[in-house]
Amino acid sequence: MSAKAIIKRSILESDMYNQSISLSTLMTIVFDMAVAIIIGILIYEVYKKYYNGVVYSRTFAYTLIGMTVLTCMVTLAISTNIVISLGMVGALSIVRYRTAVKEPLDIMYLFWAITMGITVGASMYLLAAVGMLAMLAIVMVMNRKQERSVCYMMILHIEAAGGSEEIEKTEKKAMELLKGTINRVRSKVSRETDTEIVMEIEADQKDLAVTEKIREVPGVKDVTLVSYNGEYHSA
Repeated sequence: MSAKAIIKRSILESDMYNQSISLSTLMTIVFDMAVAIIIGILIYEVYKKYYNGVVYSRTFAYTLIGMTVLTCMVTLAISTNIVISLGMVGALSIVRYRTAVKEPLDIMYLFWAITMGITVGASMYLLAAVGMLAMLAIVMVMNRKQERSVCYMMILHIEAAGGSEEIEKTEKKAMELLKGTINRVRSKVSRETDTEIVMEIEADQKDLAVTEKIREVPGVKDVTLVSYNGEYHSA
């Protein structure tokens, strides 16, 4: 069918002003919306379970359900009529969202909800099922990789009356105790009688006992360990 025939059929022969709906169309709408709600709830549960950010936002999690359902509804509206689709594109093009997304992974969940709504609204159930399983596998693998080692920021405060030479010896002893972990020095502030070192380390929960051993090293004043999500981690 040519583009001219498609436009003629969609515009000149459109039933957009006809409010009557066939039983099959009604069943399709109800079924697609129900599937969209179920998938939205599943995405919400996955987001709640595997969230590893700083502050969990319940309102954002609820938004994922609404986003899936609304996208499905929009797709149902524009899939059968070119006039509605053009009008919808024009209406949505003037919308501006000014809420900043704080967690990069939240963008992935937003697009996940949107794409699920589009595929379900287009009645592409096989693609929706495959995409859902693929995303679940990706999220589970990513979460398992993060659980193997956790990023920490260690602040090591060395203080020695013997001067810089004694401080260097104490620093070497502390570094030897950290050989079992992946560590990187992020900053180092040296003074006449003390030195402050900020390090990024990746360690399992069982390896955190090394902080007690470091604190027992002569010359180490205190050790501070802070957990963070590794957002600014670089190789």
